[in-house]
Amino acid sequence: MSDTRSTFDAWMDAFNAHDEQAIRALTADDCVFEGPGGVHLEGGDAVAGYAMVWLNAFSDAHLSAHQVVVDGDWVAMAGVFRGTHDGTLASPDGDVPATGRTLEGRCSQFVRFADGKSVEEHLYFDQMDVITQLGLMPQAAGATA
Repeated sequence: MSDTRSTFDAWMDAFNAHDEQAIRALTADDCVFEGPGGVHLEGGDAVAGYAMVWLNAFSDAHLSAHQVVVDGDWVAMAGVFRGTHDGTLASPDGDVPATGRTLEGRCSQFVRFADGKSVEEHLYFDQMDVITQLGLMPQAAGATA
């Protein structure tokens, strides 16, 4: 197993353990993150904080990697985020109070690791799918329940 893959596995384990200290320890001080909705973060504290926003909003959150491809320092992952929205989800457009709904959303992430830490992260997920599953999308006129 490559060092990159081992680091990725530790990174995933830290996320799934909801271990803020381990997440931060595996995130470089100069890490850069880009995510849906125009999210652009710089710095280890900000990037680790983004992960904690999701983990605090979904106390039983779990990220499953279904496909993982390693190429040098890069890891490409396709997987599923699952959890119950039982806490406040901070978003660029404001806080979303707990809905009690379950989210099961597909995602892809590309992460570059150096010296045992993430230094660049690109996260992709369908924002419309997330807000629909959480019941935040208004029902279309004429739609039946």
